[in-house]
Amino acid sequence: MTTVPAPRPATLGALRASGQHQPLSVKAELRRNLVRALGEGRSGEQLFPGLIGYGDTVIPQVVNAILAGHDLLLLGLRGQAKTRLARALAAFLDPAVPALAGDPLRSHPLQPVGALAEDIVARDGDAAKVVWLSREERYGEKLATPDVSVADLIGDVDPIRAQREGYDLGDLRAVTFGIVPRTNRGIFCINELPDLVPRIQVALFNILEEQDVQVRGIPLRLPLDLMLVFTANPEDYTSRGQIITPLKDRIGAQVMTHYPRTRGEGVTIMAQEAHLAQDATCEPMVPDLFHDLIEEAARAARASEYVDSKSGVSARLTISALESLHANVLQRGLLLGERRPMARLVDLAATLAAMTGKIELAYEGEQEGPLKVGWHVLGQAVKALWAERMPPVITDRDDERERGPWKGVLTWFANGNRIALSDRSPTAEHEAALAKVPGLAEITDSLCKPPAVERALWQEFVLEGLFHGGVLARDESGRGLVYSDLLAHMMTRDDGKKRKRS
Repeated sequence: MTTVPAPRPATLGALRASGQHQPLSVKAELRRNLVRALGEGRSGEQLFPGLIGYGDTVIPQVVNAILAGHDLLLLGLRGQAKTRLARALAAFLDPAVPALAGDPLRSHPLQPVGALAEDIVARDGDAAKVVWLSREERYGEKLATPDVSVADLIGDVDPIRAQREGYDLGDLRAVTFGIVPRTNRGIFCINELPDLVPRIQVALFNILEEQDVQVRGIPLRLPLDLMLVFTANPEDYTSRGQIITPLKDRIGAQVMTHYPRTRGEGVTIMAQEAHLAQDATCEPMVPDLFHDLIEEAARAARASEYVDSKSGVSARLTISALESLHANVLQRGLLLGERRPMARLVDLAATLAAMTGKIELAYEGEQEGPLKVGWHVLGQAVKALWAERMPPVITDRDDERERGPWKGVLTWFANGNRIALSDRSPTAEHEAALAKVPGLAEITDSLCKPPAVERALWQEFVLEGLFHGGVLARDESGRGLVYSDLLAHMMTRDDGKKRKRS
């Protein structure tokens, strides 16, 4: 037999008679609910589901801030889940809390704040209506930009209303409130705090410290009940603005975020966040190798001299790259009528459009161009995975023409053969092209031991690894890649240069 929950009080009198839902500050409410969660044995990523890699680093500091009743500054490069972490704090608010209907400051009915709320209670008494605010309604957010004004965040005095109603200009009843007061009794997050001009930051400082603010030189008393959360990129302090010292001094806790510390964490985030295109008639197969390659490419970009390390490389790069790769495989399957098309290494070209827009290039990278930098970091990813799973392409003992297990493959290319792979060819044609290279399948099966459905993919990986190992040549060709002998390719290129000079 199910128990029907009692209806929530709809008036001030009914709320008072219930004896429940007594006034409690936001920070005390957050602390109480977090203490309850900790008492249930939840810790780390269990407290903040979906935030991968922060269980032993960022989350314990955030928990300390909540327990201490501090406002919070999340400091880190772009794409480090700062906003997601701020939004996750709302999970520790009560499912619903009462508020006085008609009050823009959302006062607790038993504790009205400001003249407007007091007027409602005085006028309606116990019949004053009560509304119930959900967690989602108690979280507010604003992206800081240089054009944000005090009126946007705090509010503005309406002199016409004040004159018409006979209010003093400092009376809250003459104020049109901004987004921060309208999130009273909740959590408010300001993203990219350094982008706010100093005078706006001063207004926030006053709210934190004195609970008052000046609008057009008129002091307004705003006894707001808020937890304020700020996010910032540490490099923005010098490139676009800064956090004024008095404000930063009043923010109770500063927590540094970070990128995934292991490839596994990055792959988990990518798989969790990617929204892959679906179709009932086609089910693309994207093996784990691609997840590793994409995540490793992002890690290579963060360490690359071509990429501005101060800007960072967002985790959104890997998410968008995986979505683009999956979409390209889906497109091929739909065009060719294949039910379960397998992703190919040649499909990685489809990730460049997603990657290049999310990488801020350094001066050296600007000289190379975004596409070359994109291919470069993908190449670094191939090298990293090759070093983990395959023997070296060239060793100190190798003779110029004796390249260990690759000898037969390289000899075939040295005899003038080449292989063209496309992201639009049917699977049978793609596999047949790879089968032309003698010994490639046997070497791949011996070294990589791939599942049967991934044999062609790992054969591509071997060819790509030989290219990045400096023993094969590779050219981009329309919708694909062409592999050929390195020496012949260099001679052809040199002959072309000589003809141009002549």
